[in-house]
Amino acid sequence: MEIAEFKNKVVWITGSSSGIGEALVYAFDRQEAMVIISARRADELERVKNNCKHPENIAILPLDLAKHEELDEKTEKALAFFGRIDILVNNGGVSQRALAIETSIEVDKRIMDINYWGTVILTKAVLPKMIEQGGGNIVVTTSMLGKIATAYRSAYAASKHALHGFFDALRSEVYDKNIDILLVVPGYIHTNVSINALTADGSPQKTMDDGQKNGLPPEKLADEILKAIRRQKEEINVGGKEIIGIYLKRFFPLFFSKFIRKQKVT
Repeated sequence: MEIAEFKNKVVWITGSSSGIGEALVYAFDRQEAMVIISARRADELERVKNNCKHPENIAILPLDLAKHEELDEKTEKALAFFGRIDILVNNGGVSQRALAIETSIEVDKRIMDINYWGTVILTKAVLPKMIEQGGGNIVVTTSMLGKIATAYRSAYAASKHALHGFFDALRSEVYDKNIDILLVVPGYIHTNVSINALTADGSPQKTMDDGQKNGLPPEKLADEILKAIRRQKEEINVGGKEIIGIYLKRFFPLFFSKFIRKQKVT
């Protein structure tokens, strides 16, 4: 990929202190983009910035997607860095490892507040500026669980399904505004998502699932995301053989339902 494709583009990435988000920071940095990096932990954002080839092009903006009342102000601060936002990457989120019947409603709400509402509210804050400037790209990291569902992921799957519904509708509404929307559907990616996943009482699981342990490197997904943005894709599925589950669910739903019950999901 030529450097010129993203050089000087302003990219805002949430969830950029680890995993997929961190890999995306480095991928855009190699392209000499201007990157705004956001996550809750400022110290981890500093680490990511210091690991970049062009740290002078990196702006740090700590952000908590659950604090909805702050997102308009955070958007204004993001715009103040470079004067525009060309690409918004909604990557921040939290997973779940608990049975629905045992999960407190507070945990259900927290997952929705971060994964769904935080993403939607931030997008709505950025969108008018994108339209005003003549266009832009919105990228949303969902999950294979946004297409199917397994045990121990009820609220997580619900939040990711909801993102598909919202952004598919939004795409139809802004297609004539030069706004491209990409839904990224990862399968197993080698990140800390299962370590940080919330259990029934809201505490982190603190262990890595086999799927994540053996998943694709996040750098591979980051490269695929940049390719998809360039090619104006609407949705991409990236993963290993687990991606087959999406097609089994669509074409053989009864078989898939029986199959998925037998799978090890934690």
